[in-house]
Amino acid sequence: MRIISYTVACDRGFAPNPFWGYCTLACCKPTIRRVADVGDWIVGLEPGGQRVLYIMQVTEKLSFRQYWHDLRFAGKRPDMEGDAIARVGDNLYRPSEEGFEQIRSRHSLDDGTEDTSSKAHDLKGRFVLVSNRFAYHGQDAIELPEDLVFLRIGRGHRSRFSDEQIAAVDKWARGRCVGKVGYPWKWPVRELESAADDTKKVGCD
Repeated sequence: MRIISYTVACDRGFAPNPFWGYCTLACCKPTIRRVADVGDWIVGLEPGGQRVLYIMQVTEKLSFRQYWHDLRFAGKRPDMEGDAIARVGDNLYRPSEEGFEQIRSRHSLDDGTEDTSSKAHDLKGRFVLVSNRFAYHGQDAIELPEDLVFLRIGRGHRSRFSDEQIAAVDKWARGRCVGKVGYPWKWPVRELESAADDTKKVGCD
């Protein structure tokens, strides 16, 4: 087991995506997605490191192809004409003969065509991290305990901690996995009450 901490520069519910019963990291942070393994804890901090935006223990590590075809994550396919939750879907790489097609999403261009830069950056991570053991607080981020201040990081991420530090984070995190608690910082307030129920199931073609 390892601990990986980093600063979430912009939280829109996209990376990470805490909806539909799973917290997923499918876009951005390619290095973390490559090196993290099942059982590792990921701690996402607000800028400045004073509060914890989310924690997740990786329970699955999927390829983009597996992620797209898995019925559990059909709801995470983005629909830019849908509600706030639908628009931040992170399951946006559809397998094709050439590799993957970036469908219209937060990472495509304004006209819906592929953004080759964001596509290359995302796919460089090779994997999608999935967790059903997480706590996503978003706007209701919690204070980072004083005995865990070693998790603070500026740019990039940190994954080198002592055995004692790893044990301390593991003990603290295990008691906090309560699922999605709040909504993202960058969230349209008018849609807080009308947003789709993120526990509902959808079909998959």
